[in-house]
Amino acid sequence: MKPLKSTTTNNFKYKSYVSMWSKKQLYMKVNFNKTPNNLIPAIIQDNETKNVLMLGYMNQEALDQTLATKKVTFFSRTKNRLWTKGEESGNFLELISIKEDCDNDTLLVKVKPAGATCHTGLDTCWQEANNQEFGFLSKLENTIAKRKENADAEKSYVASLFAKGINKIAQKVGEEAVEVVIEAKDNNDDLFLSESADLLFHYMILLQAKGFQLNDVVEVLKNREK
Repeated sequence: MKPLKSTTTNNFKYKSYVSMWSKKQLYMKVNFNKTPNNLIPAIIQDNETKNVLMLGYMNQEALDQTLATKKVTFFSRTKNRLWTKGEESGNFLELISIKEDCDNDTLLVKVKPAGATCHTGLDTCWQEANNQEFGFLSKLENTIAKRKENADAEKSYVASLFAKGINKIAQKVGEEAVEVVIEAKDNNDDLFLSESADLLFHYMILLQAKGFQLNDVVEVLKNREK
């Protein structure tokens, strides 16, 4: 990525770059002069999982190099030099997109990590796994897992299904699928959505009965993407 022009006006440096992967111009107006050392925070976010991986600092040179190489580069306050994440470990952060905040003094950098981000070998600098989350569905998935392991089959519907075995669970998914098809041919949206929810719920139970989770299905779909 090559810088097209650069001018300095009222403590702001204006640059425009051509994004080789998006084929559109990215205009950035970043104020590096708000701090004595001309460094601004760069929040690193996994473009796919949306998890925050780490926080680093950039000066103008680090930003330029990041845009030019598409590998995230910081200014290391410890090393007192430019530092490309992964230059020693090989766990580079491939640049997907970058933009400044409303005050022009913080960057949000979306990346595709090549491996663990933290120097400790963990996915993030907050010691969290960089797993894909699906909001309420992930919460429901965790609830199903807890019911499977700990709940009383006489008091928990989910536990009772697991107790009856894979055949009963698969049968229930088939029944709910038929109900969805029937309601899809009707005009009652509430019933269609209700039956769809039942199908999804029982399918998530079936996944866990087979030893899988939603992420496993997502990986299959991602591999099919062209």
